[in-house]
Amino acid sequence: MAAQRPVDFWLKLVDKLINEHFSRTLEEHGVTRRQWEVMNLLSRGPASHDELAEVLAHFRTELEATTLTEDLAELAESGWLAIQEDAYQLTDRGRTSYQRLEPVLRSTNERIARGVSTEDYSTTLEVLERMANNLGWQEPAPPRA
Repeated sequence: MAAQRPVDFWLKLVDKLINEHFSRTLEEHGVTRRQWEVMNLLSRGPASHDELAEVLAHFRTELEATTLTEDLAELAESGWLAIQEDAYQLTDRGRTSYQRLEPVLRSTNERIARGVSTEDYSTTLEVLERMANNLGWQEPAPPRA
């Protein structure tokens, strides 16, 4: 019976499926998952390399071919971000690209939550956060605005 499987089975499976789906979706638009997360963070305001690295640490896997520095360089080469006063920020072109990608990712998130009530979804997030806190996780400081 599926319900008898432990929480780590479901967490790993859902994480794998989400990553695969996001990766395929973003690849169609020429960005990686981590590049999207960089753009998402910078859509809220400038951030230093160290701030980005801290917030994005959970997106880094041993299997990734690129580093955050390489991802930032690629986004800069594309004209999507610039560095000013030791902080990265989206350019107008980057903001436009982000705004075009954002609805695509929103629809992916909606697909993930399809058939799950708002209350159950909220409870799931609260439970997962509590479990992470029980295991020593602490919310990283947000990038400076």
